[in-house]
Amino acid sequence: MTEQRQVLQEKTKEIEEIGKTMQRYKVIALASLQKVRAAQLQELRKKLRSDAYLLVIKNSLMKRAIAKSKDKPDLDKLEAHLIGATIYLFTDLNPFKLVLLLEKSKVLTTAKSGDIAAFDVVVPAGNTGQPPGPIISQLGAVGLKTRIESGSVWINKDTLVAKKGEVISQRLAPILSKLGIKPVEAGLELKTVYDEGRIITEEQLRIDLNQIREDVKKAHKTAFYLSINSAYTTPENIGFLLQKAYQDAYRLSVNENIPTKDTIVDILRKANMQVLSLKAQLDKHEKKAEGKVEEKTEDKKTEKKSEQKTEKEEKKTEKKTEKG
Repeated sequence: MTEQRQVLQEKTKEIEEIGKTMQRYKVIALASLQKVRAAQLQELRKKLRSDAYLLVIKNSLMKRAIAKSKDKPDLDKLEAHLIGATIYLFTDLNPFKLVLLLEKSKVLTTAKSGDIAAFDVVVPAGNTGQPPGPIISQLGAVGLKTRIESGSVWINKDTLVAKKGEVISQRLAPILSKLGIKPVEAGLELKTVYDEGRIITEEQLRIDLNQIREDVKKAHKTAFYLSINSAYTTPENIGFLLQKAYQDAYRLSVNENIPTKDTIVDILRKANMQVLSLKAQLDKHEKKAEGKVEEKTEDKKTEKKSEQKTEKEEKKTEKKTEKG
């Protein structure tokens, strides 16, 4: 009985400590412990020491602590997400900032059978550093062509052995380990977050930073052009609006021949160009008119010559008639 009472007292004390910890922080994040190794967990604790307090708690104890906590709104909604081996992260960080922090904290590690490749796994050509023996058939079994050179097994060419997202097979895992290739990304993946009364699920926590950057850039560009076109002034666009207004006023002054000290030169240049254009057109019409006059004169000369020739022929015919 004494031993049972002691265990009960320890659990009660642990539940109280959990309750106190929950009261100190705004955010309670749940992450799966599946495939997280002890060494990685220790490293994460060191990295996140100033940002989050990590604690492995049995789900049964967490439920009892939640039941006793009355100060946090809707904390009981978290109970539905207490499934499987879980590590709890207590923090005051924004949940999405915590996700990014955990993403940066991930490390590459050796693969075990059933792990997922974090990237396309390519075994490079070269010396494996392994002596001839069973390793040759083991390498061949995963599609690696080899040769023996200088007492070592060499891989003939770069070879893709697993694509990103594929499962690492039982045959491949030990080979990659022997070759010093770490194809698995290890770290904590948040599955649920309690944030001052709100429950944020795993799907809602997933963020594509590249897509968000592109969306923000696109939104900024659209808003900027809208503000320019509608002449809505902001600190960011005032310079462009003043430049646009000046250009519009300048064009109006030149097009409507309203001289100012800035536009008078261009107005005179425009008038000069118009005069030159008009002169060119007049010269063209004059040349065309002169051409027509010359053409008429030539026609008259030709007609006169034709008449003279006809008269001569008529006289010749008359003379011949008289002689006959």
